[in-house]
Amino acid sequence: MRPLLDRGSETAALDGVLAEVRNGLSGVLVLRGDAGIGKTALLDWAAGQANDMQLARVAGVSAETGMGFAGLHQLLVPFLGGLDGLPGPQRQALGSAFGLAAGPPPDRFLVGLAALTLLTDAAAERPVLCLVDDAQWLDQVSAEVLGFVARRLHADRVGILFTFREGEGHAAALAGLPELVVRGLPPEAAGELLAASADAPVDGRVSAQVVAGVAGNPLALVELAGELTPEELSGTVPLAWPLRFGGHLEELYLARVRALPADTRTLLLVAAADSSGDPGLVYKAAGQLGTGAEAGEAVGIDRLVSWQPQVRFRHPLIRSAAYYAAPAGERRRAHAALAQVTDPASDTDRRAWHLAEAAAGPDEQVAIELERSAGRAQARGGLAAAAAFLERSALLTADPARHAERVLGAAQASLQIGAFGKALELLASAETQGSGPLDEFTSARIDMLRGWIAFAPGRGNDAHSLMLKAARRLQPLNRKLAREAYLLAWTTASMAGHLAGAGDLLEISRAARALPPSADPPCPADLILDGLARQITDGPAAAAPELRRAMNVLTAGGISREDGLQWGWILARFLWDDDAGYATTARQVRLARAAGALQELTTDLVALAQLELQRGEFAAATSLIAEADIAAEVTGARIAPYARMLLAALRGEQAELAVLMAAAISTAEAEGAGIAATVAHWTAGLSHNGLARYDEAYAAARQAAEHRQPYLSPWALPELIEAAARTGHTQAAAGALADLAATTQAGGTDYGLGIEARSRALVSDGSIAEECYREAVDRLGRTRLRPDTARAHLLYGEWLRRQRRRRDARDQLRTAFEMFDAIGMDAFAARARAELRATGEHAQRAGSGPLRGLTPQEEQISRLVAEHKSNREIAARLFISASTVEYHLAKIFRKLGVSSRAEVARNLRDGTGTSAQRD
Repeated sequence: MRPLLDRGSETAALDGVLAEVRNGLSGVLVLRGDAGIGKTALLDWAAGQANDMQLARVAGVSAETGMGFAGLHQLLVPFLGGLDGLPGPQRQALGSAFGLAAGPPPDRFLVGLAALTLLTDAAAERPVLCLVDDAQWLDQVSAEVLGFVARRLHADRVGILFTFREGEGHAAALAGLPELVVRGLPPEAAGELLAASADAPVDGRVSAQVVAGVAGNPLALVELAGELTPEELSGTVPLAWPLRFGGHLEELYLARVRALPADTRTLLLVAAADSSGDPGLVYKAAGQLGTGAEAGEAVGIDRLVSWQPQVRFRHPLIRSAAYYAAPAGERRRAHAALAQVTDPASDTDRRAWHLAEAAAGPDEQVAIELERSAGRAQARGGLAAAAAFLERSALLTADPARHAERVLGAAQASLQIGAFGKALELLASAETQGSGPLDEFTSARIDMLRGWIAFAPGRGNDAHSLMLKAARRLQPLNRKLAREAYLLAWTTASMAGHLAGAGDLLEISRAARALPPSADPPCPADLILDGLARQITDGPAAAAPELRRAMNVLTAGGISREDGLQWGWILARFLWDDDAGYATTARQVRLARAAGALQELTTDLVALAQLELQRGEFAAATSLIAEADIAAEVTGARIAPYARMLLAALRGEQAELAVLMAAAISTAEAEGAGIAATVAHWTAGLSHNGLARYDEAYAAARQAAEHRQPYLSPWALPELIEAAARTGHTQAAAGALADLAATTQAGGTDYGLGIEARSRALVSDGSIAEECYREAVDRLGRTRLRPDTARAHLLYGEWLRRQRRRRDARDQLRTAFEMFDAIGMDAFAARARAELRATGEHAQRAGSGPLRGLTPQEEQISRLVAEHKSNREIAARLFISASTVEYHLAKIFRKLGVSSRAEVARNLRDGTGTSAQRD
């Protein structure tokens, strides 16, 4: 190997990665730079320094960008012996992705967790170094998975080095990873390399001219040294300017290919068209074109390609030159020959791709093969590959109906991987590339897909209009799909909230109510749609029986997210039924975890965290929020800070809430998600009430209530009533109470009726007020909703003190303070403490929490340890490795002064308490 010149800073950075790995940690580095700048040479150097490590290497190939998981599979081949040792869901996901096991399409991030576990398990025996060259040409899902793995490494003895060409694809997959930009060599080192590569002495002025002409690009220097004559190098003959081939490697390689004999060009073309690197396959295919293996021995061929043990072009640009130097007809003949010699049983998808590239026009048989390949890719979780296969299949389809069907399939797959621009492009092509107008059913499905795209973050707030349009078109054609579209229209309109048209949700609900009766017995989604629509058209009392019927189906078990389980949380809000909402949402989380469905898990965790907060379980909620943040990070999902806002409001952290509110309102305005602003104003009202800032609470809660968001605005009404009662807005309080009672009476639960009683007490006097306070304390005391129960005690105690019943007031206020303090509702606790002081009693806060001093991740691990989770189970929950869990546990033991997992659990169990002392 030629020694590296003047690469001290680059090799030092690589040495740093290797040192981290040797020291028991991990290291990741992305080397970015132009073609020929020396990135691969640096990888080779790192490999030479890592004799004590297990090496795995993969290079992206542009011809394989559509082959799902191809790059990941190649990288992990040395470690697949550990597949059976993976946890069941991870083993199934990775096996399914690689076609080694049958099963449902795996979530690509569960595949990433499996890859992480496989690598870190292997590293337990000996450190692992992964070298990923030309990452821009990996298939998309492999790039995403390897980016995921790189972000989750910590104390694992695994290193990953990527090279990435500037300006190419898949940049998002590696965004945020440590990187080093590799630039051209400085003049002195570049001149030294030119001299070392030339066959004759190099004049200094010539050297300077060449170095400047190629900007110090090492590969260009080496290649030009072989191109220039001795006379040009010595300066005897002036250099042509600009430099031969303009210093551009693409032009240089193209000239070299064109200078080869015809048979050699044919062999080189076949090799470039093949992505397997199998020399036997290349020779067989070339033989179909009348070219023998001896053509690969032509003079100068060794400067372009090596044939053994694998076919390897000396640079990716050479492959491109060899391929595109040939006319389109010759390229098709090469692919046809490759298809003929590719095993249809073991390499079906690659053969189908070659057949597609060989087709000169529409070919239904090949289109069918590609469609089958798309199905296999989708079954392995390779949605990007499925989209590519289907798009290519559509291009070969003459029949307009089949063409549209295949384009829609490609658009659906593109939508699922977040390629919204591509999906819209495909939908437009479905409408314009047929021989005539599309049928009504296909047009309606296009509208529905456009609605889904519009529902994506940052893509506007007209999703509900598109969904409604699709639903109406589908209604006479496909009743099941029409009802699905109406439900989606209702969902998107409710998410847009006050940013949607004033009557849009009512229009959708009326249209849904006008549908023919659903099947008997109706499916869960039918019950949900009927209940939600009636809630808007006829009001809470009329809708309650249908909503309760739907809720009973969901809580009975056996219902999946696809069947509508995710609606349990919203139905529960309409019905003020915390137990049912908690049960369905907790089940959603369990199912999403078990399936490794990280996209769904993110939103489910946030919903469950909010329910835990309503129960006063701040530690559990914090753990769920942290897990949701991790899931959002690894999937690239964006979630509004709903749970964080509620947590900040309940804790009385006004500064934190202000930051979160600003972000949520900005998101609402930019993305048409009015629900984010509703939550922001509701939680602001709650926070201001806790701080006894009633004017501010009134303004914020009134805004949330006026948004008329169907299942969230009612939750702002108790805040509005309390603030209005304290600020003399008696008419506003009475109106809000009437609106609140309409929903709580319909639900008929202790939760709702307790909140109503607490609110009614605030606008009542004398015995009626006391009766309402007692009812509120009694009803809420029968629920698990400690924050609202404590607030009932607080309000009752404040009322009693103002009635000069100090002893009775103390009992209520002491209970309220102790509950607030134990929960961690500091602002409300301070309010209760001040009221207690006015009765002559001083309350003391309990000691600090049991996990003081731990980082959020250490706290999360501690809580999972207390749940008796193993390191492997914790690792799967937090998307890290078991060795990283062990690393954090050692730090937890040291910080807490304990030596066992049992002691960590004991700390959590015994670490809280409160006390109160009288004067």
